[in-house]
Amino acid sequence: MHRNILIQQIKQKKTYLCVGLDTDIDKIPKHLLQNKNAIVDFNKAIIDATKNYCVSYKINTAFYEALGSKGWAAMEETVDYIPSTHLKIADAKRGDIGNTSSQYAKAFFETLKFDAITIAPYMGEDSIRPFLEYEDKWTIVLGLTSNKGAADFEMKRLVGEVTNKGDGQLRSEYLYENVIKKIALWGSPNNLMFVIGATQANELENIRTIIPHNFLLIPGVGFQGGSLAETSKHGMNKDCGLLVNASRAIIYAGSGENFAAEAAEIAKQYQTEMSNFLANI
Repeated sequence: MHRNILIQQIKQKKTYLCVGLDTDIDKIPKHLLQNKNAIVDFNKAIIDATKNYCVSYKINTAFYEALGSKGWAAMEETVDYIPSTHLKIADAKRGDIGNTSSQYAKAFFETLKFDAITIAPYMGEDSIRPFLEYEDKWTIVLGLTSNKGAADFEMKRLVGEVTNKGDGQLRSEYLYENVIKKIALWGSPNNLMFVIGATQANELENIRTIIPHNFLLIPGVGFQGGSLAETSKHGMNKDCGLLVNASRAIIYAGSGENFAAEAAEIAKQYQTEMSNFLANI
């Protein structure tokens, strides 16, 4: 999906919501378990109920890979069911030496027809380059994540790497800043996004000084405690520039036969709030 189409969808629908289809067989409504394709049936119902309130769907591949070939087939059927108007993200966190990354890119961009894939960047440029070579596909690089372990590496300061934060004070860079700066040069805002956790909203203004034009995929709003208001305030650019993901808060909003309608209601609440923030740009 080209950047202009994504922006058009955001403006038209007045939302930058991404619905995470992190479907856990142990959490879907019990009445669906009697169905042969329970996961697919659940996903289709969620997609039908929420598609008017979001511009993207993100599939965390681990929930499908854990089920073996049946899970892989369910993921493929789900991807095919998502409307072409919506950005289809494989949250796969791949990244390996060049020839292996080429096969990952082929798997997710050609075989499975995703529009985007999340990438772990710490093996460097040759592990990312194969994904960037696809036209109208998105490489979404882990930038600054929400998990506690982000402090282990991402938030470590680099000796000898000094930057001016804009207030005249020099300080050493965080590792995540150095990573984002370098990777931003390998692609463009038309094919590179970065994952920034919603619980890291205090860093968003700084991140926007490094990558003012790139889209940011923001997980962590909802059950993880991230603030949509703070994320929108500090992370938006003139094109919106955000995809805010909500998974459990939407797809598990209900556990009975009305689960899809309840998911739609939560998605609509997000869309309404987002439309207010979009009115300010």
